[in-house]
Amino acid sequence: MEQLYNYLPRELVTFILVTLFSLLIGLSQRRISLKREGETTLFGTDRTFTFIGILGYLLYILDKTDMRLFMGGGAVLGMLLGLNYYVKQSQFHVFGVTTIIIALITYCIAPIVDTQPSWFYVMVIVTVLLLTELKHTFTEFAQRMKNDEMITLAKFLAISGIILPMLPDKNLIPGINLTPYSIWLATVVVSGISYLSYLLKRYVFRESGVLVSGIIGGLYSSTATISVLARKSRDNHSGQATEYVAAMLLAVSMMFFRFLILISIFSKEIFTDIYPYLLIMAFVAAGVGWFVHSRHKRNGDIASVEEEDSSNPLEFKVALIFAVLFVVFTILTHYTLIYAGTSGLNLLSFVSGLSDITPFILNLLQSTGGVAASVITACCMQAIVSNILVNMCYALFFAGQGSKLRKWIFGGFGCVVAINAVILVVFYIL
Repeated sequence: MEQLYNYLPRELVTFILVTLFSLLIGLSQRRISLKREGETTLFGTDRTFTFIGILGYLLYILDKTDMRLFMGGGAVLGMLLGLNYYVKQSQFHVFGVTTIIIALITYCIAPIVDTQPSWFYVMVIVTVLLLTELKHTFTEFAQRMKNDEMITLAKFLAISGIILPMLPDKNLIPGINLTPYSIWLATVVVSGISYLSYLLKRYVFRESGVLVSGIIGGLYSSTATISVLARKSRDNHSGQATEYVAAMLLAVSMMFFRFLILISIFSKEIFTDIYPYLLIMAFVAAGVGWFVHSRHKRNGDIASVEEEDSSNPLEFKVALIFAVLFVVFTILTHYTLIYAGTSGLNLLSFVSGLSDITPFILNLLQSTGGVAASVITACCMQAIVSNILVNMCYALFFAGQGSKLRKWIFGGFGCVVAINAVILVVFYIL
């Protein structure tokens, strides 16, 4: 925008922008008025809002220093808007004040455009337009919200914006890189990703099919998602077996993407070493899943999968369990390195796959500064391989002894594990 000022007078550019933005807001109000045929209670639409913006610009530019004219004009406009609201309330029993607030924002566009950077005033206009157009969306969203949904959001804001900054960044145990801040930071990041996947599943992909359930669920917990899919497969037609296995493999694929995000946040050095592996395996798992999906016998549509455990992932019990596991793996890793060296750490990485590997991997990224990056990378890869094997066992168990899924589970997961093992061997050789 500053380059444009080199060719045109600043006042002209500002006037054009104010007029354009005011007109856009007015057109948005016009669109709302067209939906309310026969309603005579609207304050104004396109022309009215354009004139409000121009009036604000004129009164602002005539007295930039003291802004007495601008503030006086705003006061008069506020009284007119208040009078209009009183009439609507008394005669037509209309109580909305959204139009009044939008009109006042329109009046303030001129000083915003003149004094603020372009990204800021464009952001303001876009926000106003979006909030105006998304009224019905917000209404539907509010109707679909659980009674405790706002409490859940408050919990997330509390653990990330209140508790986290207050925690000390000093070691709890001498000689072990374990601080209250690092413990809770890992908890907040993982909870944030889980919460995002929960919101996507509940509000964006609510009526999704099996494949989307696997994708979204994998961001939260691949193990839980695979277990749910395997149990649900028992109640469906045998010809749909491959679809459930495909969804499980997509959950595994998203697990790799989840660790890609987490590692990029906590360790740039390890991320540089491990991201090719994570990307390759994510696409391998997705590719195998898509191949399995292509074998699907289309005997009708598959209904969406509703997670049996639909509880919000931000329950404090879940956060505390993660924090405890993080502390346990930190202590185990520390003493394993002291008494067993890197070979013991390799063994521990395989054992960690029997449970939730996220605390173990995050602990590796934060607590082992004296360990070579290549060793940490290898341990992360080994823990992931171990966890995939455990997930396969869960899938086999919950699918049942006589399930049609078993051969597809063995084939799909076996292919992913085999390619994973090959990459791990190549990593050690190189």
